[in-house]
Amino acid sequence: MNVKSQVGAGILATCLASAAAAALATPAAAAEAPVDLPLQSLGGVLPVTPPTVSTAMPLLTPGMPQDLGHVGEGGLPELTLLPRTPIGSEFPETRVGAPMPSLLGGRPLGTALLTSPRSDVETSAPGASLGEPLSLPRGGEPGLPGVRLPKAAALSPTLSGVLESDLGLSPQEG
Repeated sequence: MNVKSQVGAGILATCLASAAAAALATPAAAAEAPVDLPLQSLGGVLPVTPPTVSTAMPLLTPGMPQDLGHVGEGGLPELTLLPRTPIGSEFPETRVGAPMPSLLGGRPLGTALLTSPRSDVETSAPGASLGEPLSLPRGGEPGLPGVRLPKAAALSPTLSGVLESDLGLSPQEG
């Protein structure tokens, strides 16, 4: 092997190794974009201190399409036009805090806190199917399947998850 061949093989091996490393890399641990709602401008309009809201925008991760090769009643696979695609994500932690005013002119009561912890959610996009295009072979024909009229069907989307929330009163700081 001459020098050019060795250099070319080295470059090719480096490219393949970096592509494999990028493909096998795990996704980032923080799959969300933090969001703080700016409500301070409400202080001039509201007679109380404005609330604070902090949450994050979840980043969706699509999965492999479902229902491909789904076997129907006749034992033959259905013709799926648009397969359902699962989308996994998690609702981020959300905190809403509203300072409570003093009722009788005394010291303030504290801050009302509504928190929702991080929770997983699983969804799937809707899909479309035409059913089984062929029937099972009949006994009177030489082993050929019969042709069926399409049975169009919409595959409904799904959503599953658990949401929890806590409501409490935090003492006044200071």
